[in-house]
Amino acid sequence: MRAVICSSCGGKRFESRRIEYLYRYMGAYLLVPNTPVEVCLDCGLAYYDAAVLKAIERRFFAIQNKTELPDRYITMPEMAYA
Repeated sequence: MRAVICSSCGGKRFESRRIEYLYRYMGAYLLVPNTPVEVCLDCGLAYYDAAVLKAIERRFFAIQNKTELPDRYITMPEMAYA
């Protein structure tokens, strides 16, 4: 097993977590709860497995092309920064 070093701070302490990931592409969004991620405990940088990101991307485009349905739709308030 190789040692993992954070590319941002050089830290070696990581923690596996599950987060809400927001995928966006050309003004369209997909919120993906329970997304696995490794987080550097020294600086907080998140590392995603490439297979996880590819699966999210595939589902996003399947939903956009209406070949797959999302679990649900949500509404989100919007407010411009003054």
